[in-house]
Amino acid sequence: MLYWLLYEKLFHYFPPFRIFRYLTFRTAFASLTALFTGLIVGPLVINRLREFQIGQYIREEGPKAHQKKAGTPTMGGLLIAISIVIPTLLWADLSNRFVWIAVLSTSAFAAIGFSDDYIKVVHRRNLGLTGKAKIGLQIGASVLIAVALIVMQTRGLYSTKLLVPFFKQFRPDLVIGSLEHYPHLWPLAFLPFIAFVALVIVGSSNAVNLTDGLDGLAIGCTVIAAGALAVLTYVSGHATFASYLELERMPQVGELTIFCGAMVGAAIGFLWYNAHPAEVFMGDVGSLALGGAIGTVAVMIKQELLLPFIGGVFVIEALSVILQVGSYKLRKKRIFKMAPIHHHFELLGWSESKIIVRFWIASLVFALFALTTLKLR
Repeated sequence: MLYWLLYEKLFHYFPPFRIFRYLTFRTAFASLTALFTGLIVGPLVINRLREFQIGQYIREEGPKAHQKKAGTPTMGGLLIAISIVIPTLLWADLSNRFVWIAVLSTSAFAAIGFSDDYIKVVHRRNLGLTGKAKIGLQIGASVLIAVALIVMQTRGLYSTKLLVPFFKQFRPDLVIGSLEHYPHLWPLAFLPFIAFVALVIVGSSNAVNLTDGLDGLAIGCTVIAAGALAVLTYVSGHATFASYLELERMPQVGELTIFCGAMVGAAIGFLWYNAHPAEVFMGDVGSLALGGAIGTVAVMIKQELLLPFIGGVFVIEALSVILQVGSYKLRKKRIFKMAPIHHHFELLGWSESKIIVRFWIASLVFALFALTTLKLR
């Protein structure tokens, strides 16, 4: 909105406003807007959550040290969603379709998380939506995102081909067959792409959700992952960098840098209140929204296969749960003392703050490795 007003409308009357056309300038201001939105609105949101007695319920089988966190305001993810969406709408070019997909995806997954959190609060329990209902809603939202991208692909704005790290010439297409020769089979032709998009976005959303178990853990890793995505979106939309790194240049995805910058600022602003000991928890409304946003951006910039490195800690947390559940069902034995894996380290005697900082370091290492792969092709 500010981009439209200050550059497109007022630039001709006041030439210095040309600075608002620069992506890096608007990304910086989006980040700062998101950060200060979180810092300023944070106390108001936390106090209102306390007034409504929206507190976190702690499962009894978890580490005993967590019992003292019972009653801490949750659903703070509303603050995150607001701090991402508003700066994006202010500083991004709203004629860009990729921006709208990112904003609507974040809002949709935030709504799913809000429903889950609301049920927990109303029924005063640690269980909200059923697993099937939550996954079903996430899949539905992901399918809609995939369909939107298919429409953009038919207009030449998007590609369904995968970018494979380390192999610049190997680019498999997720659309089966030729639509020119078999136009009546187009719904079946896009099924692999739709399934892949759903897998990436739903997996990303739930991975962040599983990581959100310690004060500041998930949001700190999100700052790093969103920062890495900001770099990737910028180089993907920049003609010179995309050519040098031998990436497929997608001019319009560059505008997503502003969205990623807003995500970084919003995450830092929330971390101010979520750092140990936390004053507020993000709840599912925050974790599902952040995971959905990260997965959606990765799909739109064609870095789906790099996402496991961008969000390395999220992947490890999710895998620890999968391995734990699979091992117990098959062998009646547990691999870890408790899953997700951050609880395993708690039960080994690591302090919460030490686990958080070490996982942040691991997340940073993963993100840096992901960025180095851009030239290793």
